[in-house]
Amino acid sequence: MRSEETNFRGGPLDGRTLSVPLGPTGRPPRSYEVPVPDPAGGPTVVHVYRLEPAALNRLGLPRGWAYVYEPGGRPAKGPLQRLPWRRRRER
Repeated sequence: MRSEETNFRGGPLDGRTLSVPLGPTGRPPRSYEVPVPDPAGGPTVVHVYRLEPAALNRLGLPRGWAYVYEPGGRPAKGPLQRLPWRRRRER
């Protein structure tokens, strides 16, 4: 499986670069979850990062990727979750 060195911005992984596995299209996953155990034995805290283009070229295409800390927890669902032709039929 291929992987890519990806930068992280904000949160506990700020400034680090980790090797993230790529999907079948050659793109990293939309979100990356980092579980951090509580040293006092409490519940594990999960930090969420969402994928953004690191830079854009002149045509507006992404040149590399970076994960940005999402302080609210889970990222919002993307536009592919609700397709217009998948509506319920009215009877």
